[in-house]
Amino acid sequence: MNSNDKSKKSDKIKENSLTYDDYAAIDDGNRYELVQGQLELMSPAPSSIHQMINFEIQKCLTKSCEDAYFILHAPIDVILSEEEVRQPDVVLIHRDRKGIIKKRGITGAPDLVVEILSPSTLKRDKIDKRKTYENYAVPEYWIVDPDSFVLEQFVLKNGQYELFNIFQQDETITSPNIRCTSFTMAEIMVNIPDIQE
Repeated sequence: MNSNDKSKKSDKIKENSLTYDDYAAIDDGNRYELVQGQLELMSPAPSSIHQMINFEIQKCLTKSCEDAYFILHAPIDVILSEEEVRQPDVVLIHRDRKGIIKKRGITGAPDLVVEILSPSTLKRDKIDKRKTYENYAVPEYWIVDPDSFVLEQFVLKNGQYELFNIFQQDETITSPNIRCTSFTMAEIMVNIPDIQE
């Protein structure tokens, strides 16, 4: 094996087992997540509806939970391991656990992760990210569908997510873990204008 072959082989190995430091060094104008040591290119910027829903959820959570939790939103690196970095839409970390918040991002499992679906992230959010958050023991995971204005709430039980509740319309969103939560999807919807294609 000549030196060029060795170089190509080591590049391929490096490409297949990146770490957080490799990920953090990338500066090509794209947004990525690091999944089991491999880069996943994130889709184009979220839609305007997605961003409005994100903002409204943050507002509702801030109103009732800000005293007890730090409320952060994308883009923020959630560094679950050296080979697993995600960028959820909204993240809550209890103020007693502020030690996991570092300058580079969140290092460890947040108390709550929220993902807002889009057509290009449906599988990633409902299957791949769910498995990741479950594997790294994130206690609670919410998936928000902007088309139906439904919030699916998954709660970690014995190391696995269970669909704990589904909230829509005027049902008050509560949580067994995030006790301060108290808003409805109707409150979110009322501030989202009807935007044309």
